[in-house]
Amino acid sequence: MTLLEEILEAEVRIRPYIKETALEYSPILSKMGNCQVYLKLENQQETGSFKIRGAMNSLIFLSETKSKNYFITASSGNHGVAFTHGVNKLGLKGTIFLPENASPVKVKALKDQKIEITLHGNDCVQAEMYARKYAENNSMDFISPYNDLKIIAGQGTIGIEIENQLGVPDYVLVPVGGGGLISGIAGYLKNKFEEVKIFGCQPINSPVMYESIKAGKIIDYESQPTLSDGTAGGIEPNSITFNYCQNYVDDYILVSEEEIKNALRLLYEEHKMMVEGAAVLTIAAFIQKIKVFQGSKVVLLISGSKISTDDFKKIVDQ
Repeated sequence: MTLLEEILEAEVRIRPYIKETALEYSPILSKMGNCQVYLKLENQQETGSFKIRGAMNSLIFLSETKSKNYFITASSGNHGVAFTHGVNKLGLKGTIFLPENASPVKVKALKDQKIEITLHGNDCVQAEMYARKYAENNSMDFISPYNDLKIIAGQGTIGIEIENQLGVPDYVLVPVGGGGLISGIAGYLKNKFEEVKIFGCQPINSPVMYESIKAGKIIDYESQPTLSDGTAGGIEPNSITFNYCQNYVDDYILVSEEEIKNALRLLYEEHKMMVEGAAVLTIAAFIQKIKVFQGSKVVLLISGSKISTDDFKKIVDQ
């Protein structure tokens, strides 16, 4: 099947388990950019992020076609929470591998759901590679956070919702880590509406996909600490998301830590939303390149909500 066909199939498969999240008009950003800006609020999705879409699609497909009930995954947080929710919802079992520097808020959320957790490495890609090998050695199925067609297809259902809610936007800005989210959204919208521009948004401190695209291959790039922990870290070697990003993403916008802080403040003050750093990469990128979007219809993907009140206060009060 083509990616578009996979996404349409995922829509049918996961719709009973997910929300159609709101597409909220932003008066402040629209005024700032002399355009129409809409926020796609995946922070209000089940489990607090878009990740439930891909996790449910993969778990349902594998449990039904392979008749297995134990799965392995790796995640710095949001995918792990979504995986756990899916496993519990479907009556399955699983283990999550996390990097040792995973966000304490996200680790606590997983422990609260009583899933088995194993810590390994200091980077999400190290945890992923170890977990994949563990699954292979124990004849188990590994569910990647992004390097998997069913995961990508699940995230692509956001594109369907955007079309249903708004029609055809001029620009869609999407946070990028491993590339699963942008591969799915772009894979749907670009295959239906070639004129839509898809921009990937990354922190300057961890622009691994951007640097890999520049290099023409996935590279080992050292990341610095960033408020956007949900997109930080390396990309698994030979990830299928690389080719999708090469083919579908029109450009990348890199944002500073200060721009991320300012975007967090703006979303809280103007839209009364408290979200994680990765979620506002799109707002920070929009503001940075604001002249590009004049007179356009723009969608900013707000990807997730997982941040502690204390951490949020520390960031916005600085």
